[in-house]
Amino acid sequence: MSDPLLQTGLEIFSGSLVGFTLGLIGGGGSILAVPLMVYLVGVANPHVAIGTSALAVAINALVGLAQHARAHTVKWRCAAIFASCGVLGAFIGAALGKAVDGKKLLLCFAILMIGVGILMLRGRRNEGCPGASCNRDNAAKVAGYGAGTGLLSGFFGIGGGFLIVPGLIASTGMPILNAVGTSLVAVSAFGLSTAASYMISGYVDWSLAGLFILGGALGSLLGTRVARSMAQSKGALTIFFACVIFCVATYMIWQCLSGR
Repeated sequence: MSDPLLQTGLEIFSGSLVGFTLGLIGGGGSILAVPLMVYLVGVANPHVAIGTSALAVAINALVGLAQHARAHTVKWRCAAIFASCGVLGAFIGAALGKAVDGKKLLLCFAILMIGVGILMLRGRRNEGCPGASCNRDNAAKVAGYGAGTGLLSGFFGIGGGFLIVPGLIASTGMPILNAVGTSLVAVSAFGLSTAASYMISGYVDWSLAGLFILGGALGSLLGTRVARSMAQSKGALTIFFACVIFCVATYMIWQCLSGR
């Protein structure tokens, strides 16, 4: 792109969308970040887009986490189990993902997104139990979801929030607003683990990451406020999340199959 101001504006705008999504639904950061970097910003190498987005999403997740912590919507014990079990999986997944062709990785990513979106819509009427927590009865289940999510997070270069949120709901029965806040601990941990692996291989664009983080910090503040408002409407957050997944996945599949 010839106009540097327009390029910078697109990068900050893209980051704000990522941050807004993270604050709103605790996931979807990399679902949006990777295609935005590839198709809107114009990053030629998908692996650079994945590595850079992982770093930006991790930092933006920490901003969103601070907002949810103030609102007391974070289940810290569940977050610790999920994140600790998933970090190792994220390192392994990242090593495997770098060995796969970039375009094939994006196509597989899009197909996985559609599957998750369908599962979330099926459970949209489940409001969850506000008092749900991690205990001896479900700790192993939470750990298993954490390890599996971490592996997929690293492989596809995603923060993992769109997998963590339904995983937390399935393993503990907590409401989606608590799952959103809690997921941001693991999102940041997975993102930093994935980013570290890609960083070692030189797949991080630092200037782009900085602009994404700047835009994302602003978007995250707004997204968290909207999340608290939408949580009052039954299933609204879940439906919105699934719609975002379907739209982006469809666009990515079209781009991959058309050879663009």
